[in-house]
Amino acid sequence: MVSARRIGRLAILIILCQAFFQIQTLSLQADEIAAKATTEGVASAATKADEGVMGTASYYAKRYNGRRMSSGQRHDPQKLTAAHPTLPLGTKVKVVNVANNREVTVTITDRCRQRVSHFIDLSRAAARKLGFLGRGVTEVRIITLDEAAS
Repeated sequence: MVSARRIGRLAILIILCQAFFQIQTLSLQADEIAAKATTEGVASAATKADEGVMGTASYYAKRYNGRRMSSGQRHDPQKLTAAHPTLPLGTKVKVVNVANNREVTVTITDRCRQRVSHFIDLSRAAARKLGFLGRGVTEVRIITLDEAAS
C-alpha cells in the first residue's frame, strides 16, 4: 500500500505543476495580446489624420450634471464636451456617427475609464446632435482636430 504521506506529496506536486503551467500559459497569452496591440497601434498610426479612428461613443448619465470634471470645470450637459482616456484636456475632436454621418466638434474636458477599444464619452448635447441620445452607445469615427497646448 502507498502511504498517505506519499499521496499527499504527489498531490502537492501535481497542484504545483498545474499552477506553474497556468502561469506560463497566461504569460504567453499576455505576450500575444501585447504584440497584437502593438501591431494595431502601428497600423492605426499609419492611417491619415483625416480618417481618424473608429470607436464607440456613449454619453454622460444625468447623475454627472454639475459634478467637477478632470479639467476642474463643472459638467454642463448642454455644452459640447467629451471625456477621453488619453487625449490631452482641451483638445478639439470631431466625432462622426457612422450610422447616419452626423458630426459634431467637441472639446475634451474630462477623463474616462481606459478601455480595450477606442472610446469617448460625450455630453448629452453632443449625443443629441449625433442622433443617438436614448440609444446609449453608437459606433463613431474620432478625428483629432488640434492638440491642446500643455
